[in-house]
Amino acid sequence: MKKIFSRLFVLCAVVLASGVIVSCKNNKTFTVKGNITQAEDSLLYIEAFQADGMLQLDSVKLSKDGDFSFSMDAPVDAPELYRLRVSGQFLTFSVDSTEVITIKADYPTMATNYIVEGSENCAKIKELAVKQMDLQTRIDQILKSSLSNIEINDSVENVLKAYKQDILRSYIYKEPMKTYAYYALFQNISIGNSQLRVFDPNNVDDVKAFGAVATSWQQNYPESDKGKSLHEMALRGLANKKQAEAAEQGFAIDADKVTETEIIDLKLLDNKGVRRSLTSLKGKVVLLDFHLFAADGSQARILELRELYNKYHDRGLEIYQVALDEDEHFWKMQTDALPWVSVKGDGSVNVYLYDIETLPVDYIINRNNQLVMGPREIKNLEADIARHL
Repeated sequence: MKKIFSRLFVLCAVVLASGVIVSCKNNKTFTVKGNITQAEDSLLYIEAFQADGMLQLDSVKLSKDGDFSFSMDAPVDAPELYRLRVSGQFLTFSVDSTEVITIKADYPTMATNYIVEGSENCAKIKELAVKQMDLQTRIDQILKSSLSNIEINDSVENVLKAYKQDILRSYIYKEPMKTYAYYALFQNISIGNSQLRVFDPNNVDDVKAFGAVATSWQQNYPESDKGKSLHEMALRGLANKKQAEAAEQGFAIDADKVTETEIIDLKLLDNKGVRRSLTSLKGKVVLLDFHLFAADGSQARILELRELYNKYHDRGLEIYQVALDEDEHFWKMQTDALPWVSVKGDGSVNVYLYDIETLPVDYIINRNNQLVMGPREIKNLEADIARHL
């Protein structure tokens, strides 16, 4: 089982332990009500997820019919996650604003066997909880089987791989701005006596999922502590990923190249021989464009960028264009009349600093030097630039 632990191990933390619940009065409330049967005389707690654990908000003693109702201050900056708990059984739900959420369950199976109404996010969270329970059951069956250790290891990895592909496709990448996408990132499984994360921000593949949700949350909920926390996690994971990839290629990347401003800084010579830093453009909305002037379609692409630059430069747009051409003389001739920042990158280094698979590749950086959109999020380049100006 060594291989499983080496790939999955992270420091154990409270599931979904990111973000801070807003506790100030805001004159808006949400209500969660319903009934939890087969738990007469038990205490039902409502708890909020916080960075350092669970915060108990209220409780009620359940009667024979199990009816309950809690009204709480509604979240202010972003959706929040809560749970209902009876003894060691609990179910998680989310609140976007001022919903009325109805939950009905039986105590012995309340974690997954419940009915929820009034919230799409809550319905999706239930789907994820059921899937997670099924995953755990399948893993437990494999661990108890008569297979060899190697066969057990391979079987668990295959089950996990298929599960993650499903969650990524159907939940995380489908709607990364939703609370259920955030919830999906923090699912746990048990292997032996260890609680292990399904998605690990230090994993070179999983970090992309954390980055996608972080970017979406920061766009939709700019004041959210969850979004900020996810960005920090994604940033650390990205730095580890780039260092690992660089090491495989025989060169080193300093971790401090990934700056506190949440972008990977570039300090490259422009076509006039001046070293230009990407982070020096703070205060402007920056289109970071990786380009190959020798490629087919380059001229049409440059004309498109000229139109964007001429239209939006006065409103604060700057273009930081990194050419990956090998012929320096050719590059200088092609860029001599361009009005934006045109630098020449070391192809090998830049490929491993940013995820460049095909060219051109664009990133949008906001006025605070935060990378807010990447090639997966950009659907309409002009519209996406305009809404950040």
